Amino acid sequence: MRVHFIAIGGAVMHNLAIALQSKGYNVSGSDDEIFEPSRSRLGKYGLLPLKWGWDASIISSDIDTVILGMHAKADNPELLRARDLGIKIMSFPEYLYDQTRNKKRIVIAGSHGKTTTTAMIMHVLRLLGIKFDYMVGSQIDGFETMVGLSDDARIAVFEGDEYLTSALDKRPKFHLYMPDIAVLNGIAWDHMNVFPTFENYIEQFRIFTEKISDNGSLIYFDGDQEVKKVALSARENIRKIPYKVHGYFQNKTGFYAATHNRVIPVKIFGEHNMQNLSAAREVCLAVGVKEDDFYEAIKSFEGTSRRLQKLKENKNGTVYLDFAHSPSKVKATVDAIESRFPNREIIVCLELHTFSSLNSDFLPLYKGTLSNAKNAFVCFNPHAIKLKNLEHLSKEAVYKAFGGDNIKVYDNIGEMFSYIKSQNYQCPVYLLMSSGDFDGFDINQLID
Repeated sequence: MRVHFIAIGGAVMHNLAIALQSKGYNVSGSDDEIFEPSRSRLGKYGLLPLKWGWDASIISSDIDTVILGMHAKADNPELLRARDLGIKIMSFPEYLYDQTRNKKRIVIAGSHGKTTTTAMIMHVLRLLGIKFDYMVGSQIDGFETMVGLSDDARIAVFEGDEYLTSALDKRPKFHLYMPDIAVLNGIAWDHMNVFPTFENYIEQFRIFTEKISDNGSLIYFDGDQEVKKVALSARENIRKIPYKVHGYFQNKTGFYAATHNRVIPVKIFGEHNMQNLSAAREVCLAVGVKEDDFYEAIKSFEGTSRRLQKLKENKNGTVYLDFAHSPSKVKATVDAIESRFPNREIIVCLELHTFSSLNSDFLPLYKGTLSNAKNAFVCFNPHAIKLKNLEHLSKEAVYKAFGGDNIKVYDNIGEMFSYIKSQNYQCPVYLLMSSGDFDGFDINQLID
């Protein structure tokens, strides 16, 4: 089987390429730019393109399938050549569905918690020796790639992203997976460049519930009113399973998940993670995992890359990195840190990087999200605003949108970190939040 990836450098695309090569497929790919860590990982497996850019001449009739990434445009010369030759063209969500059409598909959806909940389920199944295919949006300990496909697994676990599929297919990715078990963990407006109104955004989740197979299951968080409305309006020939935030408590010795008859020490923390744990528990029970086995396995789950990831800790302080960027994610992450470290000085750095977060119409939704941090720094790069063709954004407008005397705003990220380094904070907890890379600033050097 020969497969060619157009825009192979994407986070999921390059992992799918590696996974298929590991299955024995003949894999090739192209891209006009590839960043780390995709670049090094593709190089490790001999899949890094020999040159950057698109070349129609490399598309030949012996290719069985072309997999098209979101980064590729509709007029891509390789895509046009593949069409002329009549080669099957698929997006990666279509391909994942095609590869797992005869398996029980579990799809975790929602505006937040998708990656962590998916990772929890994967962690438990792996420890219990249950075979499964998977796709998750972050690197996870114990897994070489973010995508895994096999011939013998009877279960597939997919993170269900609501962003668009490809240049040719404007459907949200999670509409293509056709779940047998679906999870809906929360709804908070995001991706306003694609979904211009909150109502339009909610509609995508309603459509998602329509894709659940007959007699399938919808596992939903009933502490979110929008989620509850979507779930209760879903058709009646599916099983609806509500869940709440899992019981928990914390003290000087650690953080604990608790039920009426057990106390489980866990390595994660925060109310939002206890919500994720409840969702993962319901999924695992639905596929036959025993409750005792679930709790024993979840004890060793340490989280995923860039989801409250502890980067460093010593007598001088602690540093966490998180992918949070939408208002609900930012608030949940800050609140989790503040609750876990009530007597420590909390220093929050948030980079506005996405289309929505840099949009002046969306900014007011961030009001109060940083109020629990003693010192909060918000930064953005004016160049990123130009690249996204957005209107000019002033520091004053950002300050007003967030509100609070604890906030400082910077449009030069280097200056922000220089100021932070100059302060004599006493054993603080630093929380760095961004879906980008802080404009390429060397975070490791800062941490050291």
